[in-house]
Amino acid sequence: MAERTGNKQLVKGNVALAEGAVQAGCKCYFGYPITPQNAVPEYLSWRLPEVGGTFLQAESEVASINMVLGAALTGARVMTSSSSPGISLMQEGISFLAGDQLPAVIVNMQRCGPGLGGIQPTQGDYFQATRGGGHGDYRTLVLAPANVQELFDFTYLAFDLADKYRNPILVLGDAILGQMKEPAILEPDHPREEPDKSGWTLTGAKDGRPLRNIRSMFLGEGVQEQLNYTLREKYDRMERDEVRYDQRWCDDADCAIIAFGTAARIAISAIHEARDEGIRVGLFRPQTLYPFPFDAIRSLSERVKRLLVLELNTGQMVEDVRAAVGDRAAVGFHGRPAGGLPSVTEVLAKIEEL
Repeated sequence: MAERTGNKQLVKGNVALAEGAVQAGCKCYFGYPITPQNAVPEYLSWRLPEVGGTFLQAESEVASINMVLGAALTGARVMTSSSSPGISLMQEGISFLAGDQLPAVIVNMQRCGPGLGGIQPTQGDYFQATRGGGHGDYRTLVLAPANVQELFDFTYLAFDLADKYRNPILVLGDAILGQMKEPAILEPDHPREEPDKSGWTLTGAKDGRPLRNIRSMFLGEGVQEQLNYTLREKYDRMERDEVRYDQRWCDDADCAIIAFGTAARIAISAIHEARDEGIRVGLFRPQTLYPFPFDAIRSLSERVKRLLVLELNTGQMVEDVRAAVGDRAAVGFHGRPAGGLPSVTEVLAKIEEL
């Protein structure tokens, strides 16, 4: 992945993400405070009004996601953010957004669970993020940043993707990424793409146009089934066109680590040490968790016969990796849940086991 060029500034991850939303044209934010993402609403509470936007702290996560739905109906670029148990409360609303085919951006800065859990970092929401999370047969495209620059870039991109597919898009971070500071360029690398939405938005039946009705419940014979087929065609397009990943040092690798987000940062440190010891290790980092890069990992497993999946949980993405690899390569796993971070020494030991 080419390094960005431009004026860098030291910035917290949550702030970079929030500024990415502003520059993407976000005009409405609705949310409820929860650690470790509170810097997002704090920043947007003053920044959005500067650009003519609306910030509103709702009374709950349930209220937040339904306000998002209402703003999305009008065609506004809209976002909410929360952390794991808060995102759980939003699942019904996210299902409604998908069923209504409404664009919105949802940010999850994960904290550990199950249940209320604590504020420590985790990647325990992989299943929830990539399998829809709420009721019904639907998907959300999931972007997985691994540094502060990507928190800005991926949030900016998420608004374009939400409009492109008329679908909720999830940005999946964690407590470490949200709270850390790194140099980043807070300028987009491409102009935003905001399509004409006049053909479907609910802005009033002006000038005698026909009334419109956007909904996700259809009682006519076979109509609800047809909606699900329509959604499936959309997800097929995502799986064809939106797979993103970062692959490094794999050309000569005898072993490769597959990791996303914060776990990938730990993996990079371990890879440098392994290569200093003469062990040729590569990195494969999914940047979209849905659509998952099945084909690319399958191709990797035909060249590299030992793979280590590294996650901040007890094993979730590893199931998709094993599905992609089959019997082509050996797949090992190392994970630490609920705030436990694997050390570089631990990762090196797992590499040597392989």
